[in-house]
Amino acid sequence: MESTLIHWLNQTGTTYHLAEHPPVHTIEEALASAPSMPGLMTKNIFARDGGGKRHFLIIVPFNKRIDLAELARVLPSTKLGMASPERLMKHLGIAPGSVSILALINDNEGAVEVVIDNAVWDATAVQAHPLRNTATVSLTHETLERFLEHTGHMPRVLEVPGQLTS
Repeated sequence: MESTLIHWLNQTGTTYHLAEHPPVHTIEEALASAPSMPGLMTKNIFARDGGGKRHFLIIVPFNKRIDLAELARVLPSTKLGMASPERLMKHLGIAPGSVSILALINDNEGAVEVVIDNAVWDATAVQAHPLRNTATVSLTHETLERFLEHTGHMPRVLEVPGQLTS
């Protein structure tokens, strides 16, 4: 729930920026609609392995096209594919279009493995949806680390295979 997330952000005394905007479902819509704010804009993919037993939240810069076949070899995992909206709701408690690292606050069972691209991890701040696609929050790297610790998720930080787009 967004209220739990915002409560955590306020309780920890972190500085964050929250901006409201029209609903966005794609990077293109976000670039056109989201207000300018600090932090690297990210793309978030919720994937599952070929057997549907492992689930991954993959976070890369907004302009990176992920090579899922190569990422599956790097992890290692069986073939990776997009997870269904039902799996997204079950494991992260959100609807498509709202996927972000902040949804890990709903993964109480630790069922989701987190993969973060080096460029995102190295950023001084990142942008993410606060469990809905009608707002964006900017978090410092330090806040992101504290958030992951709070949720019990140890990210796998690596050069996610893929191509940067213009």
